[in-house]
Amino acid sequence: MNTRVFLALGCLAATFLFLTCRRAEEPQVVTKAPPPPFELNPPRGLEEVPVPPDNPMTAEKVALGKQLYFDKRLSADGTVACADCHSPQFAFTDGNPVSAGIRGQKGGRSAPTVINRAYGKSQFWDGRAATLEQQALGPIQNPIEMGHTLEGMVRGIQGIEVYRAQLQKVFGSLTAENVAKAIAAYERTVLSGNAPIDRFNLGDENALSESAKRGVELFGGKARCGVCHTGPNFTDELFHNLGVGMNRKDPDLGRYAVTKEESDRGKFKTPTLREIVATAPYMHDGSQRTLQEVVDFYDKGGEKNAYLDKDIKPLGLTRRDKQDLIEFLKALSGEGWQTEPPKLP
Repeated sequence: MNTRVFLALGCLAATFLFLTCRRAEEPQVVTKAPPPPFELNPPRGLEEVPVPPDNPMTAEKVALGKQLYFDKRLSADGTVACADCHSPQFAFTDGNPVSAGIRGQKGGRSAPTVINRAYGKSQFWDGRAATLEQQALGPIQNPIEMGHTLEGMVRGIQGIEVYRAQLQKVFGSLTAENVAKAIAAYERTVLSGNAPIDRFNLGDENALSESAKRGVELFGGKARCGVCHTGPNFTDELFHNLGVGMNRKDPDLGRYAVTKEESDRGKFKTPTLREIVATAPYMHDGSQRTLQEVVDFYDKGGEKNAYLDKDIKPLGLTRRDKQDLIEFLKALSGEGWQTEPPKLP
């Protein structure tokens, strides 16, 4: 009987040791904690930034996106980055009537600012991209701008070890779509607010000069600017025909090229007025060099054409009205977007 008990105990001990050793040999599954969300705090005067569910913000993603945004190696010949046409030196434009791409080729439109495009309902002057993610891939493939293919761009980044590791860490893979997501995440941080007009709206009467205060009244009244330049970002995000360039032999038809709707001929997106002083020249073709020219253009009722927007009419502004309006526009210069180029791998 004692022998049987001894043998049974021995079997139990052997089984215990076997199971213990087996568990020790099995790989331990470690659950990786997701990266903390990025703290995106818009300056005063702005609303909460909308972020798409499939591209949440993280600090690592934003840092990667900023590097890619400033890196000329995303272009076919390594000479043009997103930041060349949308530079912080010029409030995320390039200061030129139209932008130049690889081999000095010039397009037909001015580079719109990236500032506050996080709030955009669509992107580009003609609204052909619905999101910042879609917009980011457009210039890369445009033969006049960065002149690359998405496949070629991905191969180029694949050859840069640091980017390869960063994209793997942030997204789990290196794809054109993930490059676009990183760039878009960075662009959502390029914000302008806490301008004198914001402080004035919050009760600081000293934030504006007397001339700018008169400009506020003109903006929403006699000058009719607020019909289209509305909301915290001073844009209705819609498309309007002002007549700019419509007197040319072959005018840029803007939104019409996207929708093929006859009523969209010559329509272009209403741009934000924030940082307007720093983003000259103006209009989609950069044809107006100063704010004075812009105000004069609106005052005369735009450029007559068959598709002119019904809200564009002669205004009858006085010289003082125009100066007050420009003083108000100066009060839309804020903070939050100023930055320096990052160190690239």
